[in-house]
Amino acid sequence: MDLSSELAVSAKGLVKLFGDRRAVDGVDIAVPKGLIYGVLGPNGAGKTTTLRMLLGIIEPDEGERMLLGYDRPRDASDRVGYLPEERGLYPGMKAKEAIAFMGALRGLPWKTGRKRAVALLEQAGLGHAADDKIRKLSKGMAQLVQLLGSVVHEPDLLVLDEPFSGLDPVNQERLEKLIRAQRDRGATILFSTHVMAHAERLCDRLSIIAGGKVRFEGSVDDARATLPLRAHYTPHHQPEAAKALLPADAERENGGWRFTVPPEGIEALLVRLIEAGHGISGLSIERPGLHDAFVKIVGAQALEQEQAA
Repeated sequence: MDLSSELAVSAKGLVKLFGDRRAVDGVDIAVPKGLIYGVLGPNGAGKTTTLRMLLGIIEPDEGERMLLGYDRPRDASDRVGYLPEERGLYPGMKAKEAIAFMGALRGLPWKTGRKRAVALLEQAGLGHAADDKIRKLSKGMAQLVQLLGSVVHEPDLLVLDEPFSGLDPVNQERLEKLIRAQRDRGATILFSTHVMAHAERLCDRLSIIAGGKVRFEGSVDDARATLPLRAHYTPHHQPEAAKALLPADAERENGGWRFTVPPEGIEALLVRLIEAGHGISGLSIERPGLHDAFVKIVGAQALEQEQAA
């Protein structure tokens, strides 16, 4: 079976040099069709440069890429929707016209684009703004209009570069719904972000890039599993004395203790606590979030750089 036929986007060994700096340093990526795929990383990690190379906006200095089956990404441009990090719409255009215009740039007939634009604005809760000029819209509304313009031609692949930047919570939720709706339509969504909350809610799979390299690839659960379970335990009696039986990293929190679950599990520890007369008033066990995993993965890369310096 040809696995490449199951991928919307793939790349191997992508390198981009800016002077002496390797902004992207050997990135491999494989985005399965029909998924929401996140490219995560701190500012300056190489996310935007990677996306631009995948789209053919800039050429890599080394490496290969494939976009919707084409080794020349621009040959697939009419099947791609793209929301760049730098936003821009004609301020004198009406919202529905701006959306139709962006569709026309991808080959969508103007009349069809206007009809779809009105429907998309209604679905996004912006139907009241269809005839408003862009200059009259809030920043968040204008950003959503630009996103709708990137999907009006119903692309097979939607690429979004930091799409949540500058949006208030209401428009962030609208955007998340729009992204899920595109995935449910059958499109593949590839987006970059440094905000873990959006990635945790949206991503089917993700890569974490730091220092121009891929440091992790997998599902959200895979990323969270790189860290051990944490527990919060509240004793019935003698909370301070209970610390002697707890793991060394135990810290006081909300009347109890928070600590890393030991490798052998929680059961034997609880038996010791009960036998010592401390009892159990409360107990919760949780997997660390994507934010914690991200900090660990990116922090390990920063430590690696310090040791190499």
